[in-house]
Amino acid sequence: MNAHEIDYEILGDDMQIIEVELDPGETVIAEAGAMNYMEDGIAFEARMGDGSEAGDDFFGKLLQAGKRAITGESLFLTHFTNRGRGKRRVAFAAPYPGKIVPLDLASLGGHFTCQKDAFLCAAYGTKLDIAFAKRLGTGFFGGEGFILESLRGDGKAFVHAGGTVVKKVLDGETLRVDTGCLVGFTDGIDYDIERAGNLKSMVFGGEGLFLATLRGRGTVYLQSLPFSRLADRVIAHAPRAAGNSVGEGSLLGGLGKLFEQ
Repeated sequence: MNAHEIDYEILGDDMQIIEVELDPGETVIAEAGAMNYMEDGIAFEARMGDGSEAGDDFFGKLLQAGKRAITGESLFLTHFTNRGRGKRRVAFAAPYPGKIVPLDLASLGGHFTCQKDAFLCAAYGTKLDIAFAKRLGTGFFGGEGFILESLRGDGKAFVHAGGTVVKKVLDGETLRVDTGCLVGFTDGIDYDIERAGNLKSMVFGGEGLFLATLRGRGTVYLQSLPFSRLADRVIAHAPRAAGNSVGEGSLLGGLGKLFEQ
């Protein structure tokens, strides 16, 4: 199924919004809850799937929804369609600080594999599916588990990454990255994991036990701030009690605890 040809504009810097411009009858699909605002004339509907399974029976559609449940995403995707007579816009917001990465799937060979929570929205006609890691070790130790998300089509899709986004084009080289810093990659890239050096480096190096290894010819997108790392830092520096009004890192905060009793 040919994807709808949509126009877009990315607004903002660290908390970005993408505005998608739809001609009459055009549709964009998005993760549930991603919509920020929409103009009059845009109709939306939650569906169990991306639309590529329209010819399937109920159990086929249920299977597609079940695959999304495995990735931890919502069972439903929201379809936004321009029912008006002129061009209309609908906007989607990134869920945490970072960048929205536009992908022209046609120029990327029609296929892109990304982290299971990276997908934001795409032109109608884009097929979303799950992709299992090829090696057992990658599934157990790769940081993202067995499940990656597969985007197929010839239209535009948009993924979100944390912090700064780095695009790497590999031509037979090998790239080693922190497992959480990988956003996605095109066909031609072999994804695996390996130990982070010797035993001392693995335990005391601070880089985790394993690194993701990417080899081959293709394009790789990396992020500087995975959400899991951001969440760990927030939790580590959050007050331990709701009533604690003194920062955990302050000298008074430590001394004050001596006189709490």
